[in-house]
Amino acid sequence: MGATRRINLIIDSQRLNTEVRKNMLINPYWISGFTDGEGTFYVGINKNSTMNVGYQVLPEFRIVQHKKDIALLHSIKKYFNCGVVRVNHDDRFELRIRSIEHINQIIIPHFEKYPLITQKKFDFIKFKKIINLINQEKHLEKDGLIKIIDISSQMNRKDKKKALEIKNNILGQDKVHA
Repeated sequence: MGATRRINLIIDSQRLNTEVRKNMLINPYWISGFTDGEGTFYVGINKNSTMNVGYQVLPEFRIVQHKKDIALLHSIKKYFNCGVVRVNHDDRFELRIRSIEHINQIIIPHFEKYPLITQKKFDFIKFKKIINLINQEKHLEKDGLIKIIDISSQMNRKDKKKALEIKNNILGQDKVHA
């Protein structure tokens, strides 16, 4: 077999693999298992002077993959029927779901029905607590924001220097205004 024929077979195989992944039916248990290994429940806290307490809380569900698996991210997005697939950095892409409505109506019910089984289960439980506080608009109050920071600092990688700095800034504002 000639080199051109081998290259054409490789290209055809890659195209077929991409088409299969693009149109695959995804099992909900598989989604939970894949999330156990590759997903993240994340809560960002960013300075925002338009917010009552000066910070904005941005919860999100995210899965990051190499660009060669972007079709898989699109399949998961299609399964959930929400989110955006975008560049994460370099040659990695992410499926990101930030809408509180989608988190409340799609993401949380999915993982309650099809539970996670690794340590990520505990991050999900903490994530739900934070979403519950947001639903009660506690993130708009200083005490609620501090509670969210305390919970989020126990999620994922536990070394949260930025969260501690934000908490200290919020607590320090009281001393300035007292």
